[in-house]
Amino acid sequence: MRAIRNTDSGILVTEVEEPEAPGVRLTIASAGICGTDVNFALGGVQGYTYGHEFAGTAADGTVYAVEPTVYCGECDQCRTGHVQRCAAPEHGTLGIFRDGGMCDAVTVAEDMLVPLPAGLDVRDACLVEPAAVAWHGVRTAALVPGERVAIVGGGSIGLLAAASARQRGFEVDIEVRHDHQRIAAERLGLGSARGGYDVVIDAAGSEAGLARCAELARAGGRVVLLGVYQQTAPVPGIASLVKELSYLHSIAYSRHDGERDTGQAAAMLAGDPEIAKTVITHRFPLDDAAEAFRVAGDRASGAIKVVLHP
Repeated sequence: MRAIRNTDSGILVTEVEEPEAPGVRLTIASAGICGTDVNFALGGVQGYTYGHEFAGTAADGTVYAVEPTVYCGECDQCRTGHVQRCAAPEHGTLGIFRDGGMCDAVTVAEDMLVPLPAGLDVRDACLVEPAAVAWHGVRTAALVPGERVAIVGGGSIGLLAAASARQRGFEVDIEVRHDHQRIAAERLGLGSARGGYDVVIDAAGSEAGLARCAELARAGGRVVLLGVYQQTAPVPGIASLVKELSYLHSIAYSRHDGERDTGQAAAMLAGDPEIAKTVITHRFPLDDAAEAFRVAGDRASGAIKVVLHP
């Protein structure tokens, strides 16, 4: 079968063996390209099938998104629902240093399956994974009624975080850098960030973005870091000190109160089809993966989320 892997010649469609692991076999319908995928490809990371944002159809016709976290289920973190913090050596994520979903078919553990609610097309359901990242970040913020919320960063995570906060009943403003992101923000009913926010969510992952978060936060406010920093997070010292800001980290998604972040993200997407229509800007067949990766990494392309369809 076909699979997308990085090679010395760049992203290529390669032939690999059919999946034989125990679990549920899914025929892939959609696979999103994450910024992590683009960075790994540019950095020469090789040796596995890419893709941690994917959805597909089981043999019985049931459609699912995939929660790609590999966890033990037995450590202290797993038992409290924090599977993203699993302490076991096998902990990881499908599509990151192990085979993922940019391919014709995968076999995944049954507990990774996220049944799709009515109203969510499987061709859009690769958004469940990044939407769950955003949903978890907003939940980490512990918003209370009346608080003001801002997002810094207009990529897919920023827009999905804004949608998650709006789903909870909060008005949300956003700061973006590109015209196509502003158009997307307006389609989702978001205002322009101006300052004095109780919670500011960093979806930019840059020094300038984090500095802007500190500027926008009110005294005593909270900043949630959804952006990824490979080294030291450049927290602005003076603004953080003078305002006594709190910084909260958020990674991936978890289980809580009998719910899964992935399941709640799927419900959000099903309840508002405009989110997927806005966030997914480009679609490519699997055989055009190299071009899809190029578009996903080109800020001038107008891309927000690029999706592959086998």
